[in-house]
Amino acid sequence: MSNPAFMFDHVHIISEDPHKAAAWYVEMFGATIRADTIARGAPQIFVELGGMTILIRGRRPGEAPEPVRKIRPYADFSSHNAWGTDHFGFMYKGDLTAFCAELRAKGVQFPVELKKGVGGSLLCYVAAPDGVSIELMEC
Repeated sequence: MSNPAFMFDHVHIISEDPHKAAAWYVEMFGATIRADTIARGAPQIFVELGGMTILIRGRRPGEAPEPVRKIRPYADFSSHNAWGTDHFGFMYKGDLTAFCAELRAKGVQFPVELKKGVGGSLLCYVAAPDGVSIELMEC
């Protein structure tokens, strides 16, 4: 059994343009902006999606964020090929093929196209703003 003292809270993204990034999650995935504040000298936007909070914030004074490596497909998996968080994923209840067609029509890029994953379900990777990779899995 998992440790009941822990409960997932958020994913934290540093963004060059947090308002533009938050708008992308709203437009592409139907997310909701829960709060838009300033903290430690930078915009900070709380985006709600699938019961998860995505905290998107701008550059704080003194920070100099480095570019992220792009995710790429390997023989039977995908990776940024770097230490740290590789991607985060959402289960999609519905026709993932049709949803991906809608995203593609809106200009979303797919560094890993739709394919069958382990167990035979469809999955793909979406390129989100600021080098973030999101895995979508059909359930």
